[in-house]
This record gives sequence, structure tokens and C-alpha cells, in this order.
Amino acid sequence: MLNKGLRDQESIRIDNILKVLHSLTFAPKFWNLEDLLYLENELKDLGMNVESLRDFDEKELITHLERLHFDWNHFELFADFLLAFSKESQFDFQEKAIAIYDYVQQESKIFSFEIFKKLAAAKANL
Repeated sequence: MLNKGLRDQESIRIDNILKVLHSLTFAPKFWNLEDLLYLENELKDLGMNVESLRDFDEKELITHLERLHFDWNHFELFADFLLAFSKESQFDFQEKAIAIYDYVQQESKIFSFEIFKKLAAAKANL
């Protein structure tokens, strides 16, 4: 387990990575090689790349993110990124995002209407 100081630093680091990932999907675009390389560089900080992200099954991805000390908010933000990236690229990570939302709803023991709405919207787009 991480102590409080290290846990806070790790949380800030993960927040910054997720902010950059979201910024990459903020504006619609055609994903060229330069964009994908930048994305790969950010994913590398999470111990993965686009190919490994594609190869992970839902349970493996959740386990991987747990090992990185993701909190519930980080899981939700990462699922949001997966959905946004799926809309703008040739990759389809909707199933993984749905699995992450489900995981957060079940394991956090707190019902979130926001996640419920995101989950319903993601399932409607399948």
C-alpha cells in the first residue's frame, strides 16, 4: 500500500495523464501517425499502448488499472476517454468502457446517476 503522500502524488500523476488523454479526444480529428504517437506516449505512462489496450480483455484492463492505484474517479475518466477515443478513431473500446462503468457502479458501493447515464448512453450506441 502507498502511504498518504505517495498516494496523493500518484493520484495527481494519474489525473494529469487522464487530462492529456482527454485533451487528445476533445476536438474531432482524423488520427494521423503523429497523433497516435502522442497518444502512445501518454498511454506508456499507464503501462500500455493502443495495441495492448486493444488486446486486454475487460477484466485484464480493470486489473491493470487497479495495479496503477486508480481510484473510482480515475476509472470513470478512463472509461470516458475510451468512449471519446472510440468515436474518433478506428478503434472500438466501447465494451471496455461499459465494463469499467459497471465495475465502478458495483464495486464502489455508491450509486452514481452520472455513471448510470453514461452507461446507458454507451450501451445504446452498441
